[in-house]
Amino acid sequence: MPELDPIIHQPVRLQIMAALTALPEDAQLNFVTLREMLKLTDGNLSVHLRKLEDAGYIRIDKTFEGRKPRTFIAATPAGRAAFDAHVRALKQILGQSDGTDTTTR
Repeated sequence: MPELDPIIHQPVRLQIMAALTALPEDAQLNFVTLREMLKLTDGNLSVHLRKLEDAGYIRIDKTFEGRKPRTFIAATPAGRAAFDAHVRALKQILGQSDGTDTTTR
């Protein structure tokens, strides 16, 4: 059976990675936009982002616009590769459960 990535498999982190990897490679999301998109609290989102950052799956850039701090998040190449591998593993598992072989897709 294919192995799932335990860092990405957690539902909130899976949603975060799905949102970030849907962007072009050089794009990033504002923390507030991501928080509102996923309907999370600041603290909850921060904890999940830290776990993804520690794994090397995301990059967090902090800047200031005037006196206001801004946080931007982007998927790293390693994070994109890990997410793609996780999705492939999920597809293989789902294909095995319904009798469809998804390994050649």
